[in-house]
Amino acid sequence: MWKWKGEYSINYLVSSIPNSHPDSPPLLLVHGFGASIPHWRRNIGTLAKSYTVYAIDLLGFGASDKPAGYSYTMEAWAQLILDFLDEVVQKPTVLIGNSVGSLACVIAASESSQTLVRGLVLLNCAGGMNNKAIVDDWRIKLLLPLLWFIDFLLKQRPIASAIFERVKQRETLGNILLSIYANKESVDETLVEVLIFSTYMALDAFVSIVTGPPGPNPVQLMPSISIPVLVLWGDEDPFTPLDGPVGKYFSSLPSKLSNVKLIVWME
Repeated sequence: MWKWKGEYSINYLVSSIPNSHPDSPPLLLVHGFGASIPHWRRNIGTLAKSYTVYAIDLLGFGASDKPAGYSYTMEAWAQLILDFLDEVVQKPTVLIGNSVGSLACVIAASESSQTLVRGLVLLNCAGGMNNKAIVDDWRIKLLLPLLWFIDFLLKQRPIASAIFERVKQRETLGNILLSIYANKESVDETLVEVLIFSTYMALDAFVSIVTGPPGPNPVQLMPSISIPVLVLWGDEDPFTPLDGPVGKYFSSLPSKLSNVKLIVWME
Protein backbone atom coordinates (compact mmCIF):
# COMPACT_ATOMS: atom_id res chain seq x y z
CA MET A 1 0.00 0.00 0.00
CA TRP A 2 1.04 3.57 -0.74
CA LYS A 3 -0.53 6.56 0.98
CA TRP A 4 -1.66 9.12 -1.61
CA LYS A 5 -1.82 12.70 -0.36
CA GLY A 6 -1.27 11.30 3.12
CA GLU A 7 -4.92 10.22 3.13
CA TYR A 8 -5.85 7.50 0.64
CA SER A 9 -4.41 3.96 0.64
CA ILE A 10 -3.51 2.88 -2.91
CA ASN A 11 -2.86 -0.79 -3.62
CA TYR A 12 -0.01 -1.63 -5.96
CA LEU A 13 2.16 -4.54 -7.04
CA VAL A 14 5.81 -4.57 -8.09
CA SER A 15 7.41 -7.52 -9.87
CA SER A 16 10.92 -7.99 -11.24
CA ILE A 17 13.87 -10.35 -11.42
CA PRO A 18 16.61 -8.72 -9.29
CA ASN A 19 19.57 -7.29 -11.24
CA SER A 20 18.35 -8.79 -14.54
CA HIS A 21 17.50 -5.56 -16.34
CA PRO A 22 19.13 -2.56 -14.65
CA ASP A 23 19.03 -0.38 -17.78
CA SER A 24 15.41 -1.05 -18.78
CA PRO A 25 12.80 1.56 -17.84
CA PRO A 26 10.19 0.53 -15.27
CA LEU A 27 6.63 -0.08 -16.47
CA LEU A 28 3.39 0.99 -14.78
CA LEU A 29 0.21 -0.89 -15.74
CA VAL A 30 -3.04 1.06 -15.37
CA HIS A 31 -6.33 -0.86 -15.61
CA GLY A 32 -9.58 0.23 -17.20
CA PHE A 33 -13.19 0.58 -16.04
CA GLY A 34 -14.35 -2.02 -13.53
CA ALA A 35 -10.93 -3.70 -13.43
CA SER A 36 -7.94 -3.92 -11.09
CA ILE A 37 -4.39 -5.32 -10.89
CA PRO A 38 -5.38 -9.00 -11.53
CA HIS A 39 -6.68 -7.99 -14.96
CA TRP A 40 -2.98 -7.90 -15.96
CA ARG A 41 -2.31 -11.41 -14.60
CA ARG A 42 -1.23 -12.79 -18.00
CA ASN A 43 1.10 -9.88 -18.71
CA ILE A 44 2.96 -9.18 -15.48
CA GLY A 45 5.07 -12.36 -15.36
CA THR A 46 6.18 -12.05 -18.98
CA LEU A 47 7.00 -8.34 -18.73
CA ALA A 48 8.85 -8.82 -15.44
CA LYS A 49 11.45 -10.97 -17.25
CA SER A 50 12.70 -7.82 -18.97
CA TYR A 51 11.43 -4.91 -16.84
CA THR A 52 10.55 -3.88 -13.33
CA VAL A 53 6.76 -3.93 -13.50
CA TYR A 54 4.42 -1.91 -11.33
CA ALA A 55 0.64 -2.26 -11.43
CA ILE A 56 -1.80 -0.07 -9.56
CA ASP A 57 -5.42 -0.12 -8.42
CA LEU A 58 -6.77 3.35 -9.11
CA LEU A 59 -8.62 5.10 -6.30
CA GLY A 60 -12.11 3.63 -6.08
CA PHE A 61 -11.13 0.23 -7.53
CA GLY A 62 -9.76 -3.13 -6.42
CA ALA A 63 -8.07 -3.02 -3.02
CA SER A 64 -7.46 0.75 -3.04
CA ASP A 65 -9.52 3.08 -0.87
CA LYS A 66 -13.04 4.00 -1.97
CA PRO A 67 -13.78 7.29 -0.21
CA ALA A 68 -17.49 8.10 -0.05
CA GLY A 69 -18.48 11.27 -1.82
CA TYR A 70 -15.16 11.59 -3.64
CA SER A 71 -15.28 13.31 -7.03
CA TYR A 72 -13.82 10.66 -9.37
CA THR A 73 -12.47 12.28 -12.53
CA MET A 74 -9.95 11.47 -15.24
CA GLU A 75 -7.81 14.38 -14.03
CA ALA A 76 -7.71 13.01 -10.47
CA TRP A 77 -6.58 9.56 -11.67
CA ALA A 78 -3.92 11.16 -13.89
CA GLN A 79 -2.59 13.11 -10.91
CA LEU A 80 -2.54 9.91 -8.84
CA ILE A 81 -0.39 8.28 -11.54
CA LEU A 82 2.07 11.20 -11.60
CA ASP A 83 2.33 11.27 -7.80
CA PHE A 84 2.92 7.50 -7.75
CA LEU A 85 5.77 7.86 -10.25
CA ASP A 86 7.26 10.72 -8.25
CA GLU A 87 7.00 9.15 -4.81
CA VAL A 88 7.22 5.39 -5.42
CA VAL A 89 8.87 4.53 -8.74
CA GLN A 90 11.21 7.55 -8.79
CA LYS A 91 12.45 6.81 -12.33
CA PRO A 92 11.28 7.78 -15.83
CA THR A 93 8.57 5.20 -16.52
CA VAL A 94 6.68 3.76 -19.47
CA LEU A 95 2.94 3.94 -18.79
CA ILE A 96 0.77 1.11 -20.12
CA GLY A 97 -2.96 1.73 -19.93
CA ASN A 98 -6.14 0.00 -21.02
CA SER A 99 -9.30 1.88 -22.07
CA VAL A 100 -9.95 4.71 -19.56
CA GLY A 101 -6.61 3.73 -17.98
CA SER A 102 -5.00 4.65 -21.31
CA LEU A 103 -6.69 8.03 -21.26
CA ALA A 104 -5.47 8.64 -17.69
CA CYS A 105 -1.94 7.85 -18.91
CA VAL A 106 -2.30 10.26 -21.86
CA ILE A 107 -3.43 13.04 -19.51
CA ALA A 108 -0.56 12.27 -17.13
CA ALA A 109 1.99 12.33 -19.96
CA SER A 110 0.61 15.61 -21.31
CA GLU A 111 1.07 17.22 -17.89
CA SER A 112 4.48 15.76 -17.11
CA SER A 113 8.08 16.04 -18.24
CA GLN A 114 10.22 13.13 -19.40
CA THR A 115 11.66 12.98 -15.89
CA LEU A 116 8.51 11.06 -14.92
CA VAL A 117 6.99 9.60 -18.11
CA ARG A 118 9.37 8.05 -20.64
CA GLY A 119 6.87 6.46 -23.00
CA LEU A 120 3.25 5.39 -23.51
CA VAL A 121 1.59 2.13 -24.53
CA LEU A 122 -2.13 2.61 -25.15
CA LEU A 123 -4.50 -0.35 -25.43
CA ASN A 124 -7.76 0.69 -27.14
CA CYS A 125 -7.59 4.16 -25.61
CA ALA A 126 -10.92 5.62 -24.52
CA GLY A 127 -12.06 8.94 -25.93
CA GLY A 128 -13.40 10.00 -22.55
CA MET A 129 -14.47 8.71 -19.16
CA ASN A 130 -17.70 7.66 -20.87
CA ASN A 131 -19.01 7.48 -24.42
CA LYS A 132 -20.84 10.81 -24.21
CA ALA A 133 -17.48 12.34 -25.18
CA ILE A 134 -17.78 10.79 -28.65
CA VAL A 135 -20.26 13.22 -30.17
CA ASP A 136 -19.43 12.58 -33.84
CA ASP A 137 -20.21 8.85 -33.90
CA TRP A 138 -23.64 8.04 -35.35
CA ARG A 139 -23.91 5.10 -32.93
CA ILE A 140 -23.51 7.38 -29.92
CA LYS A 141 -25.86 9.99 -31.39
CA LEU A 142 -28.47 7.28 -31.80
CA LEU A 143 -28.05 6.20 -28.17
CA LEU A 144 -27.72 9.65 -26.59
CA PRO A 145 -31.35 9.85 -25.37
CA LEU A 146 -30.90 6.45 -23.70
CA LEU A 147 -27.55 7.51 -22.21
CA TRP A 148 -29.09 10.65 -20.71
CA PHE A 149 -31.96 8.60 -19.30
CA ILE A 150 -29.47 6.18 -17.73
CA ASP A 151 -27.65 9.19 -16.26
CA PHE A 152 -30.91 10.37 -14.71
CA LEU A 153 -31.60 6.94 -13.19
CA LEU A 154 -28.08 6.53 -11.81
CA LYS A 155 -28.25 9.90 -10.08
CA GLN A 156 -31.07 8.44 -7.96
CA ARG A 157 -29.05 6.71 -5.22
CA PRO A 158 -31.42 3.76 -4.55
CA ILE A 159 -31.67 2.98 -8.29
CA ALA A 160 -27.90 3.30 -8.77
CA SER A 161 -27.27 0.97 -5.84
CA ALA A 162 -29.69 -1.64 -7.19
CA ILE A 163 -28.13 -1.55 -10.68
CA PHE A 164 -24.63 -1.72 -9.18
CA GLU A 165 -25.48 -4.79 -7.10
CA ARG A 166 -27.01 -6.45 -10.15
CA VAL A 167 -23.89 -5.83 -12.25
CA LYS A 168 -21.72 -7.45 -9.57
CA GLN A 169 -23.57 -10.79 -9.77
CA ARG A 170 -21.62 -13.66 -11.33
CA GLU A 171 -24.15 -14.49 -14.05
CA THR A 172 -24.56 -10.83 -15.06
CA LEU A 173 -20.81 -10.31 -15.22
CA GLY A 174 -20.35 -13.44 -17.31
CA ASN A 175 -22.95 -12.27 -19.83
CA ILE A 176 -21.40 -8.80 -20.00
CA LEU A 177 -17.95 -10.27 -20.63
CA LEU A 178 -19.26 -12.59 -23.35
CA SER A 179 -20.76 -9.57 -25.12
CA ILE A 180 -17.45 -7.68 -24.91
CA TYR A 181 -14.77 -10.31 -25.60
CA ALA A 182 -14.34 -11.30 -29.24
CA ASN A 183 -12.49 -14.43 -28.10
CA LYS A 184 -15.15 -16.16 -26.00
CA GLU A 185 -12.58 -18.68 -24.74
CA SER A 186 -10.99 -15.87 -22.73
CA VAL A 187 -14.15 -15.63 -20.62
CA ASP A 188 -13.28 -18.33 -18.10
CA GLU A 189 -13.90 -18.72 -14.37
CA THR A 190 -10.64 -16.97 -13.54
CA LEU A 191 -11.62 -13.87 -15.49
CA VAL A 192 -15.07 -13.81 -13.89
CA GLU A 193 -13.47 -14.13 -10.43
CA VAL A 194 -11.08 -11.28 -11.25
CA LEU A 195 -13.95 -9.05 -12.31
CA ILE A 196 -16.08 -10.03 -9.30
CA PHE A 197 -13.21 -8.83 -7.11
CA SER A 198 -12.73 -5.76 -9.28
CA THR A 199 -16.41 -4.78 -9.09
CA TYR A 200 -16.01 -4.15 -5.40
CA MET A 201 -15.31 -0.63 -6.56
CA ALA A 202 -16.96 2.36 -5.00
CA LEU A 203 -20.54 2.96 -6.03
CA ASP A 204 -19.48 6.60 -6.38
CA ALA A 205 -16.75 5.59 -8.85
CA PHE A 206 -19.24 3.54 -10.87
CA VAL A 207 -21.72 6.44 -11.02
CA SER A 208 -18.98 9.02 -11.74
CA ILE A 209 -17.65 7.09 -14.72
CA VAL A 210 -21.06 6.49 -16.26
CA THR A 211 -22.62 9.90 -15.56
CA GLY A 212 -19.74 12.32 -14.96
CA PRO A 213 -17.95 14.70 -17.32
CA PRO A 214 -15.93 12.76 -19.92
CA GLY A 215 -12.72 14.65 -19.12
CA PRO A 216 -9.96 15.80 -21.48
CA ASN A 217 -10.12 14.59 -25.07
CA PRO A 218 -7.08 12.66 -26.41
CA VAL A 219 -7.47 14.47 -29.74
CA GLN A 220 -6.43 17.70 -28.01
CA LEU A 221 -3.72 16.04 -25.90
CA MET A 222 -1.81 13.77 -28.28
CA PRO A 223 -0.16 16.50 -30.44
CA SER A 224 1.54 17.90 -27.33
CA ILE A 225 3.16 14.55 -26.45
CA SER A 226 6.66 14.03 -27.87
CA ILE A 227 7.69 10.82 -26.07
CA PRO A 228 7.45 7.46 -27.89
CA VAL A 229 3.87 6.15 -28.09
CA LEU A 230 2.83 2.61 -29.04
CA VAL A 231 -0.88 2.30 -29.84
CA LEU A 232 -2.34 -1.23 -29.70
CA TRP A 233 -5.90 -1.77 -30.94
CA GLY A 234 -8.11 -4.85 -30.98
CA ASP A 235 -10.23 -4.64 -34.11
CA GLU A 236 -13.35 -6.08 -32.46
CA ASP A 237 -13.63 -3.75 -29.47
CA PRO A 238 -17.37 -2.90 -29.15
CA PHE A 239 -16.81 0.20 -26.99
CA THR A 240 -14.05 1.95 -28.95
CA PRO A 241 -14.25 0.32 -32.38
CA LEU A 242 -11.47 0.86 -34.87
CA ASP A 243 -13.94 2.41 -37.33
CA GLY A 244 -15.29 4.83 -34.70
CA PRO A 245 -14.01 8.41 -34.28
CA VAL A 246 -11.44 7.54 -31.59
CA GLY A 247 -10.18 4.47 -33.43
CA LYS A 248 -9.91 6.39 -36.69
CA TYR A 249 -8.07 9.22 -34.97
CA PHE A 250 -5.46 6.95 -33.40
CA SER A 251 -5.13 4.99 -36.67
CA SER A 252 -4.25 8.23 -38.44
CA LEU A 253 -1.61 9.36 -35.93
CA PRO A 254 1.44 7.47 -37.28
CA SER A 255 1.18 9.45 -40.54
CA LYS A 256 1.04 12.73 -38.60
CA LEU A 257 3.31 12.19 -35.59
CA SER A 258 6.70 10.50 -35.96
CA ASN A 259 6.72 9.37 -32.30
CA VAL A 260 3.57 7.22 -32.68
CA LYS A 261 3.43 3.60 -33.84
CA LEU A 262 0.20 1.62 -34.36
CA ILE A 263 -0.36 -2.13 -34.22
CA VAL A 264 -3.87 -3.47 -34.91
CA TRP A 265 -4.64 -6.89 -33.43
CA MET A 266 -6.91 -8.96 -35.66
CA GLU A 267 -8.85 -11.57 -33.68
